[in-house]
Amino acid sequence: MATVLLVRHGRTTANATGVLAGRTAGVRLDAVGRTQAERTAERIAAVPVVAVVSSPLERCRQTARAILDRQTDRQTDRPAGPPASLIERAITEADYGQWQGRTLADLAKEPLWRTVQANPSAVVFPGGESMQTMQSRAVAAVRRIDAEVEAEHGPGAVWVAVSHGDIIKSVLADAFGMHLDLFQRIGVGPASVSVVRYGEHRPEVVATNTESGDLSWLRTAPAPSGDAAVGGGAGHAEPTAGTGPVGP
Repeated sequence: MATVLLVRHGRTTANATGVLAGRTAGVRLDAVGRTQAERTAERIAAVPVVAVVSSPLERCRQTARAILDRQTDRQTDRPAGPPASLIERAITEADYGQWQGRTLADLAKEPLWRTVQANPSAVVFPGGESMQTMQSRAVAAVRRIDAEVEAEHGPGAVWVAVSHGDIIKSVLADAFGMHLDLFQRIGVGPASVSVVRYGEHRPEVVATNTESGDLSWLRTAPAPSGDAAVGGGAGHAEPTAGTGPVGP
């Protein structure tokens, strides 16, 4: 089982002003978002990832570029060379239709807002897609790419998917075995890292919504068996000197 790092893009100008950007072109990271992306890239730099797969939207491509640049900085530790850089349309932002471009404060007055909060599996955005369709396409893409990565690079391989808040929440809900109606219980902050492994028997959600902390243990972690450790297991080894994130 390979390991996928689900990374949300850093904060954007739309996030900062409370606008639902959706698939609007030209929405980019603001100064805070660029700093967030660099910090996340620095965390991930401790792990030689084999691929960075991004949503096609600018804010995700900017975040992915930061991750790729830091991986290149560590190329001496990468016998196979730099990671592959790929664009995947199936992990792009939800099609919010007529909601796109409106403020969240305005949208909160819409009757559909209550359904988005309490019963998202019943939501079809006016002129857009359903939240069930959003989840189905994203989960199928992540699971497909994960299987391809493992087939090519082995069960210890680590790859990155850079996507959007609702997309990542829906992928995590699937991995948890949660109904989509419960996915609003999951938080996914800007530039956060969540970690999932898809095993033979079930997915394992290793971490969610992390904004700090060492990831270098993924570098030397043995390939998991896929069986759950009764009692919780021993966990991963403590990081050793020289395996932490590189500095600025």
